[in-house]
Amino acid sequence: MSDSVQKYSASRMGSAPIGPLLLSCSVPMMISMLVQALYNIVDSIFVSRVNEAALSAVSLAFPIQNLMIAFAVGTAVGVNAYLSRCLGEGNRTEASRAAMNGLFLAFCGGIAFLVFGILGARAFIASQTTDAQIMQYGADYLSICTLWCMGLFLQCMLEKLLVATGRSAFAMASQLIGALVNIALDPIFIFGLFGVPRMEAAGAAVATVAGQWIGAAAGLTMNLLCNKDINLTLKGFRPAGSTIKRIYAVGIPSIAMNAIGSVMTFAMNNILIAFSSTAVAVFGVYFKLQSFVFMPIFGINNGMVPIIGYNYGARQPKRITQTIKLAVCFAECIMLCGLILAEVFPHVLLGVFNASPTMLAMGILALRIIAIHFPMAGFNVIFSSAFQALGRGTLALLVSVIRQLVVLVPAAWLLSHTGNVNAVWFAFPIAELVAVTLCAVFMRKCQWKPARKRLPLYKEGFVCCAISNRACWCSVCCTFCLACCCCLPRRRLPMCSALRWACWWFCAGCKACTVILRKITAASEPPSACCSACPPLRWACGHYCVPYKAP
Repeated sequence: MSDSVQKYSASRMGSAPIGPLLLSCSVPMMISMLVQALYNIVDSIFVSRVNEAALSAVSLAFPIQNLMIAFAVGTAVGVNAYLSRCLGEGNRTEASRAAMNGLFLAFCGGIAFLVFGILGARAFIASQTTDAQIMQYGADYLSICTLWCMGLFLQCMLEKLLVATGRSAFAMASQLIGALVNIALDPIFIFGLFGVPRMEAAGAAVATVAGQWIGAAAGLTMNLLCNKDINLTLKGFRPAGSTIKRIYAVGIPSIAMNAIGSVMTFAMNNILIAFSSTAVAVFGVYFKLQSFVFMPIFGINNGMVPIIGYNYGARQPKRITQTIKLAVCFAECIMLCGLILAEVFPHVLLGVFNASPTMLAMGILALRIIAIHFPMAGFNVIFSSAFQALGRGTLALLVSVIRQLVVLVPAAWLLSHTGNVNAVWFAFPIAELVAVTLCAVFMRKCQWKPARKRLPLYKEGFVCCAISNRACWCSVCCTFCLACCCCLPRRRLPMCSALRWACWWFCAGCKACTVILRKITAASEPPSACCSACPPLRWACGHYCVPYKAP
């Protein structure tokens, strides 16, 4: 790949029109995630053909699956945001270091869940049910998914490396390969086709991990052959604490945000199991269906995050604003389509999962109630990812905690005391309404204009104080401090807060400053004598400004 092509692959995020750029980065990921959601649905469809107990068992195992995804995707999101920012700043060495440390963290995450699979998989399922058949199905399924989870962690990380450098099409290809393998193997292992033993729920797990490992292999090949913006090599590699810290500055809030979903699912399963296993199955089916609606929005996120990260590093706030607005528009269109499907065709959607009459009666009303929150959720998902890309992942985490743990679970628990399972579903739109309010408030307060670097004297309006030998970093007050502070303090024009406070309390309102200012502006010289002319300014510069070093 030529240098010009390499430069284009990354720098186009700072120069290409936002609309086409966002679509080119997002559409491939949307397609791949739709396929990924499809194979998750296909898993449940095939499992539902075994019996309702198997479907309930897969639903009970979902919190741990979701927790694995939280750690895998959260770490990868942190690498994605930091790597994109490094490329935006032109630091390819640090970008490569971020990629290698990301792969190291993915390996560590896979080892951790492998240990859990050995020690705690069966105990986790047993904590939620006493039904022997459901327990056996769930333990078999979860054990396989956790023991072979390394493929999931590597696949997520390698895909995000491709997305971060603007190669979303390759990321889509790796996901498609893994998804198609999973879909093809599902009926073979579940029902025992072509001489393969019938494995039922365990067969779905085998097909899933096989698809993840093959997808990871495809992602590694594409990174090594096609991704020239980063250098993946083990030669001289050492885990870098500073790089890992920056990755997890975004990654930990993202992990926590997704992990909270596991806690929520676990709590909801325990609330619903008190009604019946059918209620748990309905909840599991809802999660599969909602993933089909949400996955395209996550694809938009994957395309949006590197664009925002790059332009944040390149100090282009207008492009950040344009990207967020356009992403919200796309997300709302998708969510409205999902809302219409859930409200008009719920019986069709449930019928795909071989729903019994009891499950069908409960599920139709459940889907119609829960789907009310889809438009609000689209807004929340986009803004949460924007917070992460801007390095404000704690805001996204706070919204997620309040939505799922502070509002959703307590509301569901309180509504369950009505004795009507249908009342529990109203907890979802209630929680989402609270979340959309918080996102709107946080976004108004979130400033994505990065702080300017401290530059040499006379650049960006920085002026050296002749008395204190210190530099004032407010360009407005350095140029007009005398007229604004001393003569007209009550106008409160933009200026350094320290200087404004000092002038307000100490200045006698002399007119000498005006004379000095006129001479300075007429001569087009920096006002280096301003502080010496006004005692309050001299005091403020001595206490609040930074030591000046000559360039």
